[in-house]
Amino acid sequence: MKYDEYERVMRIQRSNYVSSRYFSNAVAATLTLLLGRKLVHSVSFLKKYTIPEPVAGGLLVALALLVLKKSMGWEVNFDMSLRDPLMLAFFATIGLNANIASLRAGGRVVGIFLIVVVGLLVMQNAIGIGMASLLGLDPLMGLLAGSITLSGGHGTGAAWSKLFIERYGFTNATEVAMACATFGLVLGGLIGGPVARYLVKHSTTPNGIPDDQEVPTAFEKPDVGRMITSLVLIETIALIAICLTVGKIVAQLLAGTAFELPTFVCVLFVGVILSNGLSMMGFYRVFERAVSVLGNVSLSLFLAMALMGLKLWELASLALPMLAILVVQTIFMALYAIFVTWRMMGKNYDAAVLAAGHCGFGLGATPTAIANMQAITERLARRTWRSWSCRWSVRSLLISLTRW
Repeated sequence: MKYDEYERVMRIQRSNYVSSRYFSNAVAATLTLLLGRKLVHSVSFLKKYTIPEPVAGGLLVALALLVLKKSMGWEVNFDMSLRDPLMLAFFATIGLNANIASLRAGGRVVGIFLIVVVGLLVMQNAIGIGMASLLGLDPLMGLLAGSITLSGGHGTGAAWSKLFIERYGFTNATEVAMACATFGLVLGGLIGGPVARYLVKHSTTPNGIPDDQEVPTAFEKPDVGRMITSLVLIETIALIAICLTVGKIVAQLLAGTAFELPTFVCVLFVGVILSNGLSMMGFYRVFERAVSVLGNVSLSLFLAMALMGLKLWELASLALPMLAILVVQTIFMALYAIFVTWRMMGKNYDAAVLAAGHCGFGLGATPTAIANMQAITERLARRTWRSWSCRWSVRSLLISLTRW
């Protein structure tokens, strides 16, 4: 009896320890986010280049831990049990917000831009692997310095780095992915403006600027009539939970077969099928704004956890080779936007603005693309709705599905 009682007490203590560990890491992640928000709003450089708040806060924490490690020999380790569910929730929201009907409405323009984007993904991977081989590095590092982090951003980079660690033993994958994604984020904001200004000088003027009589897309003038209520949030959480559950089952069923896919890709596909299936049946319409809110929360917490846990001291030996690969990628992105994106999209003002956006998310992320496009349209006092809707449609669905 005494032994049984001892075991019961120990189980309770272990349970309390696990719970408090989760809470303490959640507190650390949220404080990292708040720190990042303060930094972005206080430092003009971070604000100008739209550095995400979790990236700013997470990197500062990682740098502080690097100083502790080098100066005092202390190494702080975080429990990352909540990181993977948050990552999967983020990819579920991408799938749930993927509206196939809106892509069909984009017609030929969206189709052409998809070809342009997929071409960039292929070339980024080819350059990354080629440069890595030339420098005597693991080709996996070339992939991480390719489309995975540059077109994919921090979220996709962290997701694939986990796979590289587990399956291929690339122990520094997370550090490499976060460094590449951060570098791309800054460079995407730097080159977008100069590229667009050069292209606008050589572009034909737009035939006309749409007025308020035209039917706007949801991105241009979002429907704000539907409120985010507690019921809407519960419905959205239920959809995300279904995506995670079914996605994990699908990934397990495909494991070891020729069609094996990472869990986050399966979760994304389930989200696409669920959202569009419910819409076609007329049973339920996914509230995109609520999905986006929960997706942003999941991504922010996920990135904060991923970045604050970086072991930067393990990255020192890879710094120069990685920088060489990324410089080549940046030069290629600028040339690709000028000679491929702009020409394929019509060599006009719309195409120039779209090329600026392509520089933004081809090296960084959606906020960088939006900032690039806004800077050009505001400076020239023209707004091109086709560029907004086309870029947004492809970015939200097709790139996510084709990247893997």
